[in-house]
Amino acid sequence: MKKFLPVAMAVFAVACSKAPEPAAKPSYLVYVTNEGSGDLTVIDPSKPELIATIPLGKRPRGVHDFGGQIFVALSGSPSAPPGVDESTLPPPDKSADGIGVVDLAQGKVVRKFFGGSDPEQFAISRDGSLLYVANEDASGLSIIRIADGSVVKSVPTGEEPEGVTLSPDGKVVYVTSENDGTVSAVDTAAGTVIKVMKVGRRPRSVAVMPDGKRAYVTNENDGNLTILDLVKLEAVGTVAVESGMKPMGTALTRDGSRLYVSTGRGKKVLAIDTKTDKVTASVEAGQRPWGITLSPDEKLLFTANGPSNDVSVIDVATMTVVRKVKAGDKPWGVIAIGQ
Repeated sequence: MKKFLPVAMAVFAVACSKAPEPAAKPSYLVYVTNEGSGDLTVIDPSKPELIATIPLGKRPRGVHDFGGQIFVALSGSPSAPPGVDESTLPPPDKSADGIGVVDLAQGKVVRKFFGGSDPEQFAISRDGSLLYVANEDASGLSIIRIADGSVVKSVPTGEEPEGVTLSPDGKVVYVTSENDGTVSAVDTAAGTVIKVMKVGRRPRSVAVMPDGKRAYVTNENDGNLTILDLVKLEAVGTVAVESGMKPMGTALTRDGSRLYVSTGRGKKVLAIDTKTDKVTASVEAGQRPWGITLSPDEKLLFTANGPSNDVSVIDVATMTVVRKVKAGDKPWGVIAIGQ
């Protein structure tokens, strides 16, 4: 047996000297815009934990991705939540307004271009050539060519435009007006308003069903959702939610069967069955959850909780918060991008 001992020891030494297996790359990452700290939090959901912070600019809010890049709406206008006397606020810094572009491979801002005055939320055309940007203090929508940052057209859509959602076929963009309580349907080819639909008070976002025939609009001050018939371009019903809820952001499953809604000061996330238009489940997510997104596999939901500076990770099968991850100051928007 002794003559085999050196061989055994050598094999053991070789095994111990092998480099450790590299950690598995996460299948997707979560990106959070932080309105207060002016940066982007990057979260690895497999841990889950913060893995990077990318400086952006003033008041980053709306966020979308296309072609390996993240587009973020930046604004130099001071924050003016409900109840604040705007005459007491400092003047806006228009030089800070714009659309910041983050290259995912480089992990940094590689470009900034014009996004209209005080850009907040936006949508990207299906071919990635245009942005449809809500300009909050200009009462309208800017259609902007991404290649050179030029404004193709400006479209009036009512005071304090907020939510911007493109139809599945890319032919119509829907824009909410917080002040007017309306949703404008804008023809993307002509750059003209087709129809203005009356909804509830302070509409925040529009979730369009995959077939493009129906949509849900969150009405913050009415505490409900308006159901829109997008063929007739009219409101056809409402979705009631429990008292105290302030519907804000939306995340829709790919098949359109389930709609998740953040409720701001209501603290909860609601799950709505789109066949019955009833709330089927809810969970307390955190302090004023606003931005909301589903993971690519639709097993987890992420919410940006502004006052508590964190992101809730929600298991949609059980509708429970399984973890909270620290973000920057006043997290606002959130997206999940496959690697």
